[in-house]
Amino acid sequence: MHILVNGTAHDLHATTLAQALQTLGYQQAIVATAVNGTFVPANRRDETVLADGDALEILAPMQGG
Repeated sequence: MHILVNGTAHDLHATTLAQALQTLGYQQAIVATAVNGTFVPANRRDETVLADGDALEILAPMQGG
């Protein structure tokens, strides 16, 4: 399936957000996620189904002032 990840096109064989994060190498990372502009909490990633053309945003926390 074709999805946008942080604005970059990707072809993934994942059907859920959790699978996509694992495929993209984020399985152990602490990140915030959104699908099509809607925030998805970590405990809902396994049940969040992705569709062709979805836009996924993955944001990592930053430290500093």
